[in-house]
Amino acid sequence: MGHEIDALLGIRVVDMSRVLAGPFCGMLLADMGAEVIKIEIPGRGDDSREFPPFKEGESLYYINLNRGKKSLTLNLKHAEGKRLFLELVKRCDVLVENFSPGTMERLGLGYHELQAVNPRLVYAAISGFGQTGPYRNRPGYDIIGQAMGGLLSITGWPDSPPTRSGTAIGDILSSLFATIGIMSALNIRERTGRGQMVDVSLVDSVYAALENIPQKYFVEGLVPQRIGNRYEFIYPYDTFMARDGWVVIAVANDQIWSRFLETTGLTTLRDDPRFQSNKLRVDNHDALRPVIEKWTREHSRDGVVSKLNENRIPSCPIYDVKDASEDPHISKARGMVVDVEQPGLGVVRLQGNPVKMSETNPVPRGPAPSLGGDSETVLMDLLGLSQEQITRLRMEGVI
Repeated sequence: MGHEIDALLGIRVVDMSRVLAGPFCGMLLADMGAEVIKIEIPGRGDDSREFPPFKEGESLYYINLNRGKKSLTLNLKHAEGKRLFLELVKRCDVLVENFSPGTMERLGLGYHELQAVNPRLVYAAISGFGQTGPYRNRPGYDIIGQAMGGLLSITGWPDSPPTRSGTAIGDILSSLFATIGIMSALNIRERTGRGQMVDVSLVDSVYAALENIPQKYFVEGLVPQRIGNRYEFIYPYDTFMARDGWVVIAVANDQIWSRFLETTGLTTLRDDPRFQSNKLRVDNHDALRPVIEKWTREHSRDGVVSKLNENRIPSCPIYDVKDASEDPHISKARGMVVDVEQPGLGVVRLQGNPVKMSETNPVPRGPAPSLGGDSETVLMDLLGLSQEQITRLRMEGVI
């Protein structure tokens, strides 16, 4: 699974995060070749080790997000555990955590304390509301980020309640933004010799992803509401029912509109004053939608997609996870379904890395670790401890 040269070869990361926001960031860094050492609570580990789905008692949730990492169990409330942690930080480039703001400071392990022992450290903190501001101490989960970031209010149908995205997009977005921040901090460190704090919040991340919706409020004073699957500024750009399933059709400009009319045989719409421009089609979407759906319902799902794609009209079927996982373009050609050999389980199937690089392609570098499975190796090879010292640490509940 490894490469002779990896994009992040030589970068060592301490991953103190749990569950999703944070571990996803560490997973991306590990896929890119960083050495990621996950710190876990002795005897318990990351909460996500108890999250389904399970295979022979092992969490695939945990395995997917922690593939290619090492696990070091360490009791940070123990003086010796804290000392060992500081020694580890001295030898690392990046730290990732997603505790509530102030937690690391209460342990005496906040950014400023760690910067004092390793001025080159890039310290990435992911939290619900960020490290600053009046809401910094509020608890935050993904749904909080989606709610206060503005996403729930615009997701769903006009007559439906605010709707959460089908995946934990706030956690994922914050992990992506944290990864970008880490890469930027590592780059500038090459010139300054100093690390820095990377502070990312779930709410900020969701708000940043609202596209031009805030601009509608800033410029026009309008507060966009839920409008279903259509797009507020382009039409048709929506979901339609075919004879045997759902399809998406996206007509983004007048050139595509012209091809769409020719392909579907709906040429009488060309002279309809309600549909002469994209703006008019948006304004009159309620009248246009049933005309298009009458045509799609006369054809199979695959027939609609094939006919439109042949004429360079963007269209696709609406996949469920089975469809997406078994589509050969997604799973094979793009490498988005990968097999990883997990000790004790054999081959497990995981999501691949969506970043494709011509020279240093990110892929899972190995299995997920067992709880504390790398403690001895890390303590011996990195910190120089003896077997006798490690045995004592186990007896004292430090590791």
